[in-house]
Amino acid sequence: MSDALINGVAGAGGGIIAQLITYPLQTVNTRQQTNRDPKKTKRKLTTIEQMCKVVKHEGWDRLYGGLLPSLVGTAASQGVYYYFYQIFRDRAEAAARDRLKKGLGDGSVGMFSSLVVAACAGCVNVLLTNPIWVVVTRMQTYKKSSTSSKAHSNPSNNPEIAVIEPPPYATSHAVHEVYGEAGVLGFWKGVFPTLIMVSNPSIQFMLYETLLKKLRARRAKRNEGNIGVTALEVFLLGAVAKLGATVVTYPLLVVKSRLQVRQEIGEDKKHHYKGTHDAIIKMIRYEGFSGFYQGMSTKIVQSVLAAAVLFMVKEELVKGVRLLVRPDTLVKKVRKPP
Repeated sequence: MSDALINGVAGAGGGIIAQLITYPLQTVNTRQQTNRDPKKTKRKLTTIEQMCKVVKHEGWDRLYGGLLPSLVGTAASQGVYYYFYQIFRDRAEAAARDRLKKGLGDGSVGMFSSLVVAACAGCVNVLLTNPIWVVVTRMQTYKKSSTSSKAHSNPSNNPEIAVIEPPPYATSHAVHEVYGEAGVLGFWKGVFPTLIMVSNPSIQFMLYETLLKKLRARRAKRNEGNIGVTALEVFLLGAVAKLGATVVTYPLLVVKSRLQVRQEIGEDKKHHYKGTHDAIIKMIRYEGFSGFYQGMSTKIVQSVLAAAVLFMVKEELVKGVRLLVRPDTLVKKVRKPP
């Protein structure tokens, strides 16, 4: 099994675990991002209050709306991302070693090269998995209508009259809805800001690799060449890296969610977006720049926790898979500092 495949499998496993832990926060955050009239509410609800509101009016299951396709998307995204990241990383490391032989550089992958590697892997990931996330966004933002529930209730309280409940909003409904609105291209809605959002994991991995490199270099001096890092240290490095990336790129994430959410027929034109540029202009005009930061505190908690868990679990899984498939080369294949 190649190193790239090992990292891909481990990334998929780590992503699934992180998603299961943080999914309710992700659902609430997506709703916060797609709230079109934040100024109408007298007081913004906290994350916990909004979670309680969803549970009270729509049930616990709505906090996990779209979980199945989200898990599929997470496994696919992280698997694809880490697979290609490792391939591009290996090539960058090989190029760095070649430059060292020619007397150029120190043989390590620099910060800019790390950024390019992460960006290339991210672009491949986005183009392959965007349709899954369009469906997930639809399912997360779907709300059980109170009028719908009344319409299906028994107004006469006659037990002999059958009450027909509306069918649950399933993955197939979201797929048909997206296709009905825009055809096949509808599954790539928001792909442009998502491609720009590649800068998020790129910045994240650049920060992570840089911090990891410095930690290992410092540890090598103190512990006579021992550059091993613990699971807790990986957790903390992943959290810090994701925090920095999220603060920088959050407005793009809001625009992407706005484009992927359902566009109601006959909806107020200020809430109907024709594309990325139109969404940005209308958000600035009707909501101000604060609209680009709706739900940011929730996103920071969710994404930082998810990234920290992902990094920690992924690194442990890489070690475990290597031990199973190549026990004799485990020591040699421990990832070297960039």
